Amino acid sequence: MNKNISLEEAQSLLFERCMPVSRETINLSDALGRVLSENIIAKENIPPFARSPFDGYAFRAEDTSKASKGNPVILEVIEEVPAGSYPRESVVSGKAVKILTGAPIPEGADAVIKYEETEVNGNLVSIFSSFKSGENVVPAGEDVAMDEMIAPKGMVVSPPIIGLMAALGISQVPVYKRPKIAIISTGDELLDISEPLRPGMIRNSNSYTLAAYCREIGADPVILGTVGDRVEDVGAMIQRGLDEADMVISTGGVSVGDYDVVGEAVSSIGAETLYWKIETKPGSPNLAAVKDDKVILSLSGNPAAALVIFHLLGVSFIKKLAGYTDYLLPQIEVKLKHNFRKASPRRRFLRGKLVIENGTAWMEMTGGQGNGVLRSLVGCNLLAEIPAGSEPQPAGSKLKAYLLQ
Repeated sequence: MNKNISLEEAQSLLFERCMPVSRETINLSDALGRVLSENIIAKENIPPFARSPFDGYAFRAEDTSKASKGNPVILEVIEEVPAGSYPRESVVSGKAVKILTGAPIPEGADAVIKYEETEVNGNLVSIFSSFKSGENVVPAGEDVAMDEMIAPKGMVVSPPIIGLMAALGISQVPVYKRPKIAIISTGDELLDISEPLRPGMIRNSNSYTLAAYCREIGADPVILGTVGDRVEDVGAMIQRGLDEADMVISTGGVSVGDYDVVGEAVSSIGAETLYWKIETKPGSPNLAAVKDDKVILSLSGNPAAALVIFHLLGVSFIKKLAGYTDYLLPQIEVKLKHNFRKASPRRRFLRGKLVIENGTAWMEMTGGQGNGVLRSLVGCNLLAEIPAGSEPQPAGSKLKAYLLQ
């Protein structure tokens, strides 16, 4: 078993055991936020025909080669084409077609002039300048060309992707299923949120916080509840999670105390432990195991410690499980807004929010950095890293940071 490994080693051990969930086809109206399981290829052009960008007249550009203010070219208007109609006539030399915004360019025409730049007398239109072929013509396929890929496999479906698929007549969308994540909290001290407090007891907040984060990244959480600090009970609950879901996340029971039984529990159900403990603060006590190709990620019972490691390990794993191609947390460089007065013998991650001032990215801490301070996650959208062996960090220090999604 690997012990006291780096964050990157833990990520590697987890990711190599991660296979995307199965696929399904859903209605376009239900596809927002889902992950594509296939490349989406355009089978037609957008727009499907050359069209006019405004109200005006369509004509042959070569007819205006000698036109000027003092010597306009005068063309006969042979037809009017509103949007939603198709031209009946072809444009030949000396002819023009009145055309409205969005209407197809008639055969033979290759230029368009705005209505207000012309003079009209009955069925004759005067043009006072020369035009080039293609001028003021929106070509077919200007937005999307036939056989072009509009969205790759692994991309999350966004409103613009919905719009493009609708424009292409795609009503059924191939996506990965939402991964099911079983969530367990261990500890004899835990109460459900509906129970009144009793001496020495606390309410289970971890399950609800983790479930909300899972939903936010497109997974389907299943809260299995709490279980006491007994090996057989924890093992049975983890096995239930493996039976019902694609991954199990537990909190509590992963340190070195007499009641930290998760490591023994995963072994008791035949799971292979990938590692125990990583060199980070907060959240060093955590464990990953695998059984039947499904991963068990066991986090600290301290809320902030659990959620920091969930962001650094769990979020990326779940995104990869869900079929994301781009599943790693983005990294940026920030400056520390205020002094951080503690030394960091171990690699440390600070909770904070991104503040942009005069084009500079700053990290402002969102509260106390203790292992149990859940409130510090409110408004937190990045984790800034202080390297192991660092002294206290003064305001203005440059740090690598991970953007939370």
